[in-house]
Amino acid sequence: MYPILEKRALAENIWLMKILAPRVARAARPGQFVIVRADEHGERIPLTISDYDAEQGSVTIVIQTIGASTRKICALEAGAALADFAGPLGHPSAFVAAPPEELRGKRFIFIAGGVGTAPVYPQVKWLHEHGVEADVIIGAKTRDMLIYTEPMRAVAGNLHIATDDGSEGFHGLVTQLLEQLIAEGNRYDECVAIGPMIMMKFVALTTKKYGLKTTVSLNTLMVDGTGMCGACRVTVGGKTRFTCVEGPEFDGHEVDFDEAMRRQGMYRTQEQRAAAIEAEREAGHVCKIGLDK
Repeated sequence: MYPILEKRALAENIWLMKILAPRVARAARPGQFVIVRADEHGERIPLTISDYDAEQGSVTIVIQTIGASTRKICALEAGAALADFAGPLGHPSAFVAAPPEELRGKRFIFIAGGVGTAPVYPQVKWLHEHGVEADVIIGAKTRDMLIYTEPMRAVAGNLHIATDDGSEGFHGLVTQLLEQLIAEGNRYDECVAIGPMIMMKFVALTTKKYGLKTTVSLNTLMVDGTGMCGACRVTVGGKTRFTCVEGPEFDGHEVDFDEAMRRQGMYRTQEQRAAAIEAEREAGHVCKIGLDK
């Protein structure tokens, strides 16, 4: 069992949990993920690591309540425990293996959308700790959905906020803000984008115009985290890749985002049915939706 050391709300339906998992904390690197189960009957949920503290033995995850399984996890309080917390899995961000002097000669721009802001944080923090200052754009629909702004401000070279409704920071999309920064004379050597699939698609289209190398994280495609289920298949550079065992990060200019988004859509109906079953159970009703097939 893995005790929950801390739980707090970051925004509506978005929760931060700090988990006691010493082995995972010692081995974790930016870009990797864990597999979480609420109990022995629970679904395997892949979640990108949002922070880790080897000395404390803790790993931080951020969860958005989307379906029945994520709601079950988020219903747990500090002091309770998760049945499974396996990891770290996947490949670390490529820059982790680069020589420090090489990294210090580069200028990074990170673009984080919504819950994707959480896995961006350990990457920017790692660079900061190694003497590399990175600029960050955090985007959200409205200011109430912004997360990690203060922790990010502490480690970013420059933090820029963009909201769709203009309630905070730049009024517009993260791609529009990126183009404005470039037009103002900012030069970047590499971009990392993590967020909704549609956001990463248009970030990649934008950066391609400027010849700006772009890395994206396809963690939202993962289901079982082992490559066995095949749900995370994605076409990168014309070849089939498996996100959970070969990623989760890939060259954004080579990802077939339209195919990836179609694959994401395949699982929405199942999630909705599972949510309906769970709601009926919580209400104390007998529900057979989807159980007679």
